[in-house]
Amino acid sequence: MSQEMTLFVGTFTTLLAVINPLESLPIFLELLEGKDDKAHRSVAFRACLYAALLMFFFLLFGRVVLAVFGVPLSMVRIVGGIILTRIGFSLFMPSAGSSLVGPGGAAQKGGNIAFVPLAMPLMFGPGVLATVIGYSSMVTLSEAGIASMGAIVAAIAAATFATYIILAYAERILGRIGPQGIDAVTRIVGFFVSAMGVGLMFHGLLEAVKQFAGTY
Repeated sequence: MSQEMTLFVGTFTTLLAVINPLESLPIFLELLEGKDDKAHRSVAFRACLYAALLMFFFLLFGRVVLAVFGVPLSMVRIVGGIILTRIGFSLFMPSAGSSLVGPGGAAQKGGNIAFVPLAMPLMFGPGVLATVIGYSSMVTLSEAGIASMGAIVAAIAAATFATYIILAYAERILGRIGPQGIDAVTRIVGFFVSAMGVGLMFHGLLEAVKQFAGTY
């Protein structure tokens, strides 16, 4: 498997695991209660578009933001790994009664729910931000780096498209696998997200040791 294909598969699976659209299905259906299939597809499309645009922005300008705040890439990988690990544990062992809709959920339905809360924070949260910046930090300014950047862009597009399909057909999917099926998938995904987070932390620590060892 080529380096670009490996990067594509790693980025795609990580993003899809962190976004975890299956976990968002009950919230999505609650926010769109009483709406028809056309409205479901429209809101799902706009939410995925917003999330993709946010990911592309931080993919292109994430390093600039880090440079402004003086944060080294190794620290981003470590912090990103910690965030992913924490998200993974929260998915694996969810707290009872947790919901992102909140007590004012019914009142929030009148707003642009495609952006808040669907695009942010359900689809584009700290874990996705850490993933995008973490993977973009591996890209170098070279011919191979351009191909790697293309692989990441393709992975973002594929992950958001897969998320759109799941949200657009939320009622059918939820009806087939049921709440218990979603809970089982969420726990399995949480395990692998935690493993990805530990891996990202490990690579960040190695890079930090090499970086700071040469300064002493």
